[in-house]
Amino acid sequence: MTRLLALAAATLLLALPAFAAETIRIGFNIELTGDIPKVGESSKFAAEMLKAEINAKGGLKVGSKAYPLEFVYEDNEAKAESAVTAMLKLIEKDEVLAVIGPNSSKQAVPAGQVADDNQTVMVSPWSTNPDTTKDRPWVYRAAFLDPFQGPVAVNFAVEQFKAKSAAVLYDLSNDYSKGLAEIFRDEFEKKMGKGSIKAFESHGTKDQDFSAQLTKIIAAKPDFIFVPNNYNQVALIVKQAHQLGWKKPFMGSDAWGSAELMTLCGNDCKGLFFSTHYAAAGAKGATREFIERYQKKYGYVPDDVAALTWDATRIVLQAIQESGNLTGKLKADRKAIREAMDRIKSFDGITGKMKFDAQGDPIKCAVVVKINDKGEFEFTKSVCP
Repeated sequence: MTRLLALAAATLLLALPAFAAETIRIGFNIELTGDIPKVGESSKFAAEMLKAEINAKGGLKVGSKAYPLEFVYEDNEAKAESAVTAMLKLIEKDEVLAVIGPNSSKQAVPAGQVADDNQTVMVSPWSTNPDTTKDRPWVYRAAFLDPFQGPVAVNFAVEQFKAKSAAVLYDLSNDYSKGLAEIFRDEFEKKMGKGSIKAFESHGTKDQDFSAQLTKIIAAKPDFIFVPNNYNQVALIVKQAHQLGWKKPFMGSDAWGSAELMTLCGNDCKGLFFSTHYAAAGAKGATREFIERYQKKYGYVPDDVAALTWDATRIVLQAIQESGNLTGKLKADRKAIREAMDRIKSFDGITGKMKFDAQGDPIKCAVVVKINDKGEFEFTKSVCP
């Protein structure tokens, strides 16, 4: 009889949802390996710091009960297909309440479709491509969008460099890079006239040699080059351009913002500008406190991915709290969290204050930073909608 009771109890425990075991389980679909491992590392480090802070206080209070946080990390290898697989595992096997990530639009766009199809809240910290959230009521983000970032880069470059012409070099197989390159091209020509884009060159994600594209660009004699690429590619492009004799400016985008950029690029990137989500150098208040704690714990200044992951995770945790209570029924609790997400009309994050539109996108300011002589990302200008 005792054995039968034990078997029945074990069977009952196995049948319970994973999070019913007195924890709140959140999934992270991030780029821990592949082309941009520093992105995944930054996300994980920020998440772990936040989790430790909340668990040290007894967990996250939802209604009258406090729940310890449990974070599940899945590596999407910076690949679209792996991001889809990781999302399915988090939703179906790990039974998470919500998912943070992917970060890069290349992974976030397809993973977002999976999250929406399976009615699980997903918040991308870093994805700026509009397709990530478009017509997907379960998908949100903490970053501004490329249709906003593109004009910011155009206007700043025209003012800062007194530019009348430009060239663009982008990654054809990256949704983020291709989309932002096209937005920049169209906005620049709208502002400066047809033909003001002297060259519009592309390359593949795995390419290491950009000399052919750069030779064409330099021959076209633009006033500057816009490079909306991931930090690892930027380091190669800038160095190779200088080796070919390029002495004019570059303008970059938020994918430059990794803490790894200066390790890879060194002196070649000093003095360059890029648009991004926050400036670490000179930050104040809660942002400064976050930076100091992160730097003390991990040994380097947190990049925009870390700061955005902190904000994205806090938004989800706020929605969980505002859902009122956890029933232990996975579908019902996921739905309650989504409804609570829709009720969050504004959020005061460490990357700035933001308001959310009907698409789940934040309306927030962008920052242009200069890479100073110390290799720090120094605030230059804030541009708000």
